[in-house]
Amino acid sequence: MQDRQITTIKMLRHYLQVALQLEHATVPPYLTALYSIKPESIKPGGNLEAVQALRAVAVEEMLHLALAANLLNAIDGTPKLSDPGFVPSYPAYLPDGERDFQVHLQALSQDAVATFLKIERPSMAPKPDLRLMARSDRGGHSFLAASLNEPELYYYSIGEFYRAIEQGLIHLEDSAQASGKTIFIGDPAKQVTADHYYSGGGRLFPVTNLETARDAINAIIAQGEGEDRGIFGPDGELAHFYRFNQLKYGRYYQKSDDAGPKGSAAAVPTGPELKVDWTAVYPIKTDAKLADYEPGSETYAAAVAFNTAYAGFLGLIERAFNGQPDLLNGAVPTMFEIRNKVNQLIRNPLNDGSAYNAAPTFEIGATGATP
Repeated sequence: MQDRQITTIKMLRHYLQVALQLEHATVPPYLTALYSIKPESIKPGGNLEAVQALRAVAVEEMLHLALAANLLNAIDGTPKLSDPGFVPSYPAYLPDGERDFQVHLQALSQDAVATFLKIERPSMAPKPDLRLMARSDRGGHSFLAASLNEPELYYYSIGEFYRAIEQGLIHLEDSAQASGKTIFIGDPAKQVTADHYYSGGGRLFPVTNLETARDAINAIIAQGEGEDRGIFGPDGELAHFYRFNQLKYGRYYQKSDDAGPKGSAAAVPTGPELKVDWTAVYPIKTDAKLADYEPGSETYAAAVAFNTAYAGFLGLIERAFNGQPDLLNGAVPTMFEIRNKVNQLIRNPLNDGSAYNAAPTFEIGATGATP
C-alpha cells in the first residue's frame, strides 16, 4: 500500500488545490437554495432568517476559499479556479463519517438543510486508522476529499482532510528547517488580506509561515464545523453547522444551549422561535442540466447566460488569487448580482409536463461558459 502521508511539496500543492475545490463545491448548493426563495417571503416571520443564514454561510465559504488560496500561494503554488472539473458535476459526493453522501443543487427544503448539516457537521475520526475510509460505488459522480495515493479511499470528514494537510505542512517544514530552508517561499504580494475582502465574519490574513498556515486551517475548520469550540465562538458567532441547525429546529441558540467542546453537536436550540416558510420557494428541478432545456429556447439561453456569468465570477477570483488581490473586493457583490440571471430561470415552469421550474445548472465549460 502506498504511503498515506503528504510527503512532497507536489502532493501538498495538490491537496491544497483540492481544498479550493472542496470549499467552492458547497457554494452552488447554498446559492441555489438561496435563489429558490421567493422574494415576497423575505421578511420577518417569513424567510428573512433563512436568507440571512444562507447568505452569511456563502460569504464565509468565500473567506475559506481565500484562506485556502493563501495557503497554496504561501508554498509557491498556483490557485486554479478555471480548470475543467473545478466546479463538480452535481450531485457530488462529500464524506460523512463511515458513509458518504450526495450534495444536490436543490430548492430550500428540510431535506436541503439536512444535507447542509452533513456538509458542516463536526466530526473527527474516532481513531487514527479510520481517518481514511473505503469508498462505495460512485456511479461516475464527482467525489471530493479523496486520497491522492489511494483514490478508492476518502477522508472521514472535511475536518480530517484538513488535518492531513496540516500534518503534511508540519512534516515538510520540519524537514526543510533541518536543512536551513523553508517551504514558505511564495510571493507575499499574492496573499489576500482583510484589505481586499470583508466577509462580515471571520478574519482573512496572510500565510507566511507554519504558524499562520496552521491558524488558517484552524479558522476554516472552526467557522465551518465548530470543531472543539462549542456552539459559540469567542466573538459570539455561530459556526455554519449551528446556523443550519437553527433552521432545522426553528429556534435560535442561546448561551445556555452550549454543550461545550466536542459535545455540542447534539445540542438543540431552545431560544426564541425562528420561522422558516418551507412553502415559499420556487419548485425548481433538482440537479438541473442544460440538456433539460430545449436548445434555442429562452430558458436554455438564460441557463447559458447564468453559467457564463458564474464562469466570469470564478475567473475574477482566480485573477485575484494570482497577483491581483484588489479584484477580490468585487467578488461578493458579483456573486449576488448574478441572481438577476437566476430570476430569468426559476420563475419559468419547464415545458416537459413536470411540476418543476427551471434552475441554474452551474455547468461551467459547457456551451461557451468559460472564465
